[in-house]
Amino acid sequence: MNPTRYKSTFYPIVFIIIVFLSKGCSSELRLDEAHDKTEKLFQKELKKDNVQNTFLSVYSPSLKIDWNFAGGKFQNGEAVSDTNPFYTASIGKTFTATAISVLVEQGKLKFGDKISVYLPDSILKNIHIFEGKDYSSEITIAQLLQHTSGLPDYFEGETADGTPNIMEQMFADTGKFWEPAETIDFVKKKMQPLFAPGTDYRYTDTEYVLLGLIIQNISEMPLHDFFQKHFFEPLKMQNTYMNLRSKPIKATGKISELYAGDFEASTLTSLSADWAGGGLVSTSNDLNIFQHALFTGKIVSAKTMETMQNWVPETRGMEYGLGLRKVSFKKLFPTLPDLTIIGHSGSTSSFMYYCPKLDVYLAGTLNQTDEVKNSLVLMVKILSVINKTRSLEKQS
Repeated sequence: MNPTRYKSTFYPIVFIIIVFLSKGCSSELRLDEAHDKTEKLFQKELKKDNVQNTFLSVYSPSLKIDWNFAGGKFQNGEAVSDTNPFYTASIGKTFTATAISVLVEQGKLKFGDKISVYLPDSILKNIHIFEGKDYSSEITIAQLLQHTSGLPDYFEGETADGTPNIMEQMFADTGKFWEPAETIDFVKKKMQPLFAPGTDYRYTDTEYVLLGLIIQNISEMPLHDFFQKHFFEPLKMQNTYMNLRSKPIKATGKISELYAGDFEASTLTSLSADWAGGGLVSTSNDLNIFQHALFTGKIVSAKTMETMQNWVPETRGMEYGLGLRKVSFKKLFPTLPDLTIIGHSGSTSSFMYYCPKLDVYLAGTLNQTDEVKNSLVLMVKILSVINKTRSLEKQS
């Protein structure tokens, strides 16, 4: 994966300016034309030299939209289809956060609980010592969910002694299988906390490993089994599974190839380092099934969803809740449509977002770490087309 992660690569707004100025919102658009326009946008991404495969699903029950696109080839020349799932990266954080929310609704924990109630001393001891004070037992579950704990990021954070972080080690030793406890041990031995809990924001995967361990300790089952029991089976997400740790419910095509520049990374055993913070493999259709269920009260209550949308500032135009990110187009650039999307995405250019104003769900990937910014541009373009179409239909 590209060490420049999602939080930083989405910041430059020049791409957003480009998308707004690009042609494509004709006043004569109709829904079928919006489909064709979306397909052209999809094909444009697929034609890029560094993009080998692309997936996109657009769903809106109220607008009667259910568009699915898949294209590209494997290195052996085999064509990609929508039966080939993709690595979802940090989209997995929304699943982990939702799993915590399920446990909250079951009365097994509270968002404000100290994590020391649910994790052993072997995990927590000396994990957060900042400016001479030990905060290891003071961190709350909500702080882990919202990236306000102050813990460093084992993936891309700097080590205290300048040795490689785990992202770098993943590419140096591609055959290593990482256990969650190993990544926590690495943090305690090699990294320093960034701030006192609750005083700032910093995106870090370390927090989500701790959340995954909490889910396992409370449920007394592996995290992938919890996901399958509470999400995949009841929602009939038949092509989704935890990379290197479980199998999909239904026979599924091989995982589509994932690129970090020119390097193909989809089959690396070292991807096991990405676990509760982003280790899921899925299809765009399955992701839309999940987020539709989440936003319509089929997984957790409206009250819990409101709590998950308790936002803190992340960067320009972006805020972070409990495993959810909100992107406000007008705050990114004032001439963009007044639309907001809520969901998550990953360093692989994967995305899973809901636009409440339009009632549109978007999911997919460009499967290229160098194209993260353009995955947002693509969503802006698609939603601009649909927004124009909806406005015209209301006028007619």
